[in-house]
Amino acid sequence: MSRIGRLPIPLPNGVTASIKDATVTVKGPLGQMSYTHLGLVAVKHEKDHLVVTRVDESRQSSSVQGLTRSLINNLVVGVSKGYSRELDVNGVGYRAEVKGRTLVLTLGFSHLVEMALPKGVDCTVEKNTHIVLKSSDKERLGEFAAEVRNVRPPEPYKGKGIKYTDEVIRHKVGKATA
Repeated sequence: MSRIGRLPIPLPNGVTASIKDATVTVKGPLGQMSYTHLGLVAVKHEKDHLVVTRVDESRQSSSVQGLTRSLINNLVVGVSKGYSRELDVNGVGYRAEVKGRTLVLTLGFSHLVEMALPKGVDCTVEKNTHIVLKSSDKERLGEFAAEVRNVRPPEPYKGKGIKYTDEVIRHKVGKATA
């Protein structure tokens, strides 16, 4: 049995869940989200938590059970607390700013890099070099944060570029003079 899949999903105060066929809809203070799961598992609402069970004992339904439980748990956490990712812009003259629903990056290119914020993702910039992205959708947030980082990933010699705040960049030694 899947260790993750058998854990119940607690529903915090203010969060409600409804199940119709294979679609689980979760409503909370930060919005409403839904997920349609495969027919290999069943989701049941019991008191103040959700339980994901397998329909049969096949290997595929075991793996789908853990996946489904994790994705539904992400919805519950997203509509109750929300998610955030923080990025740092390192480099002389490198900076970021938000103009409306657009993130504008100055990263040493001959042009400004303008990135439209996806629906449901909010952005704030502190001190021109610290980007904070917030959303209730974990998948969309992570994907956009990765797109921002890939505009100018950190280089291994001086660490210039965009990195996650908690990311550790392993620096290489430059050329040695003889």
